[in-house]
Amino acid sequence: MGAGTQIGQFLVNAVFSFYIIIVLLRFLLALVRADFYNPISQFVVTLTNPPLRLLRRVIPPVGRVDSASILLLLVLQLAEIYLSALLQGLYPPVALVLLLALRELLVLLIYVYIGAIIVQALISWITPMGGGYNPVAGMLDDLTAPVLRPIRQIVPLIGMVDLSPLVALLLLNVLLILIRSLLG
Repeated sequence: MGAGTQIGQFLVNAVFSFYIIIVLLRFLLALVRADFYNPISQFVVTLTNPPLRLLRRVIPPVGRVDSASILLLLVLQLAEIYLSALLQGLYPPVALVLLLALRELLVLLIYVYIGAIIVQALISWITPMGGGYNPVAGMLDDLTAPVLRPIRQIVPLIGMVDLSPLVALLLLNVLLILIRSLLG
């Protein structure tokens, strides 16, 4: 693979990955009903509003699930895979690309939660209670609550230490292994 192809591949992956993560955050923040007045949420909304407004005209939400965001995620992931393949001179079948796109989105979802839980744990150690308002911490609390809450009901505090993030990280990694082994 030549330098031009490598640069093209890098740029396609970087641009698409960044925007896919932003759209995924928009979907998750809406799903968990996070505070949309948070500055980080506002950043995410500002970046994702143009395409989502267009899609929402034809694709309504289903309950609390933003169908337009899901479609946008899938289209972006499909485009990234196809462009990457075309840069390498490959023409993969549509069914394979669709399966790869779904797998990549599931893997990314898990990585977003793994990253959010790790950053949340680090913030809690660096900024103890009463350390002032932190918009990142607020967003992460909203985002990770659906994952950590059920674990906290099962795993008690040990002293003042909450082990639920550790248990969640273990379970998310097991899920990651299962997805990769099942969806190849």
